[in-house]
Amino acid sequence: MHARFHGILPEHRVVELPESEESAARFVRCLERHADELAGIIVEPLVQGAGGMRFHAASVLQRLREAANRYELLLIFDEIFTGFGRTGSLFACEAGGVVPDIITLSKALTGGTLPLAATVARNKVFDAFWSDAPGDALAHGPTFMGNALACAAANASLDLFDREPRLRQVADIATALERGLAPCRNRPGVKDVRVKGAIGVVELDRIDDIEGMRARFVEEGVFVRPFGSIVYLTPAFTIEPEELATLTDAVVNVLSKGG
Repeated sequence: MHARFHGILPEHRVVELPESEESAARFVRCLERHADELAGIIVEPLVQGAGGMRFHAASVLQRLREAANRYELLLIFDEIFTGFGRTGSLFACEAGGVVPDIITLSKALTGGTLPLAATVARNKVFDAFWSDAPGDALAHGPTFMGNALACAAANASLDLFDREPRLRQVADIATALERGLAPCRNRPGVKDVRVKGAIGVVELDRIDDIEGMRARFVEEGVFVRPFGSIVYLTPAFTIEPEELATLTDAVVNVLSKGG
């Protein structure tokens, strides 16, 4: 996506996460060179979803917070995928004890039933745009703003989070994913098997025929969407154990036949 819009939109500096001492040093060097032209640091905390379901430790979030403070940058967490329990805690940022300056939320906000997003900001960000003067305020008035039906769905979904054991369900799913995907370990062509919360990933050396693999999943009676070099499962938290077993068995069966 960055390549497609190169030269049209303001350039983003895409840098490696500070996961090790070496990558942390490279990260700091980048900030030292470009901090005066940067507005903030944006990251999907704990799991980079469309980037390949790549996991990173909570300590990375702490390093990002320290860097944002040092260089006076906003720390922005994109929790559209990771929020509302997906990684095991209600929000991924909780795992590192880090409070971002801006957090974006969507998807599970309405239980996936209707499109709705929310951007939550700390006071120092909110106050900067709070004004009755049109030139100073953050003008935000799209066609579907204040969608009453979507907001009602969000309230209903949040009520269910209060009443039902969502995080316990996620913990049970994590255990089942670990057990169900374990047979994929050490299989030819399998690079890694990893689980975080209700996310199960089998990373392959490569997938030569994505469409063919998708067709084989359909033959197994499931819809699974591999992309890049990964096969992943992100089931609904209310999935029944036998339904989840059907999914993990399908992954094992398809990859056993050569992916």
